[in-house]
Amino acid sequence: MMNLLRNVLIFSITIFIHDTSSAQIKALVGGTLIDGFGGVPIKNSVVIIDGKRIKQVGTIDSITIPEGAEVISTEGMSVLPGLWESHAHLQLNGHADYGHWRPTYRGIFGSVIMPSSAHQLLMAGITSARDLGGPLEESIDVRDRINRGEIPGPTLYVSGPFIQKKPYPGTEFYRWGVNGPEDARRKVKKLADAGVDVIKFIDHDQMTMAEAKAAVDEAHRNGLPVVAHGHRPEEIRRGLILGVDNFEHTGLSSAPEYPADVIEMLKERTAQMNIGPLYWTPTVEGLYNYEYVRDNPEKLDNTSWHLGLPDSIITDIKQSFEYPGRLPYFQLTPIRRPTLERKFNQLKDAGVVLLIGTDSGIPMKFHSQSTWNELDVWVNEFGYDPLLAIKAATYWPSKMMKVDKDYGTVSEGKYADIIAIKGDVLRYIELLQDVDFVMKHGKVVKSVE
Repeated sequence: MMNLLRNVLIFSITIFIHDTSSAQIKALVGGTLIDGFGGVPIKNSVVIIDGKRIKQVGTIDSITIPEGAEVISTEGMSVLPGLWESHAHLQLNGHADYGHWRPTYRGIFGSVIMPSSAHQLLMAGITSARDLGGPLEESIDVRDRINRGEIPGPTLYVSGPFIQKKPYPGTEFYRWGVNGPEDARRKVKKLADAGVDVIKFIDHDQMTMAEAKAAVDEAHRNGLPVVAHGHRPEEIRRGLILGVDNFEHTGLSSAPEYPADVIEMLKERTAQMNIGPLYWTPTVEGLYNYEYVRDNPEKLDNTSWHLGLPDSIITDIKQSFEYPGRLPYFQLTPIRRPTLERKFNQLKDAGVVLLIGTDSGIPMKFHSQSTWNELDVWVNEFGYDPLLAIKAATYWPSKMMKVDKDYGTVSEGKYADIIAIKGDVLRYIELLQDVDFVMKHGKVVKSVE
């Protein structure tokens, strides 16, 4: 035992960026491991990484560190799987005027905007993300460039354009309208053939049932999950009938709660475990925290969201929210905010599986900050168990996207997507606002200097 501890100390180093390291085997040693399964954390943990994948998980007492391994001390840190952001918009980066943003920067979405958003997510400890709504060609290109190692970012799962009844003026490049069942089927097939990972489905209460059914059926026929807005009760009712896999948002209405018949339908669906869980991404952070940001705008001075953006765009974004209290996007938020906790608890009590996602990229909500804020609201405002909140940001998203063989937990055989933070995140979840260490696929991409 003493020899092992002596060896750990000899090989332990201050965590640093390992881009030039040739070590195939790495060992994360000493931290408290929250593995993503929701069980009791492992004290004095050891995680052995061989190349891109995790080889062993245990404790200092149970694992022998291989000779020649690069030992990285995680003493005094919480170690956990890389987080998932289940609802991001990489084409946006906090600008408050969409009517200005889209036409001004449309030409550089794929070359500048979306890559910068992806990099910001990764540096915040987000190693996997769903980009739900973006231009098709750019979405596929950015995802694939990340996968090839050409640009930094989380493993992306992209939807490309929304499928809806009628796109809003000026948004046709990332919102596709449908006109009849055959057109709905054809649009979804085009997305599937292009290689998207998920279908984003909105305003389906404005479609005919035949159109909506054709879209969902075609997605499932191509093996693609369907995520759909749940803003309005009829969207939820229809989505449940159609077999939607994952609802998004807790609703933009100021209604104090979901109608009783909707909750009964949800309970009936969640009881049917033979067809798998029903997932829901509440995305409460943006609305819940707006008034605080409005009244305490110094939060907007955090420079983490500048990463990858030229000074001219940073200046433009800042000018767009010069007067946070005047933004049309949030004028109804003070009425909606008090309803969020009630609706969140209705969903939880109905048995849906909740996922951490934020709508990151909407006005004043940045990819570098949104995910930890969502976790903070769940835990510190709504009283949600921090272990289960972390599971909603790690294990469950990987299950929803059917990639849990490779992602979602710190366990043998998975990709080594791991983050570490100084301190106890189960007691202080807000420590996630400053992730100290990020490893993706066995490569350290952020570390303590």
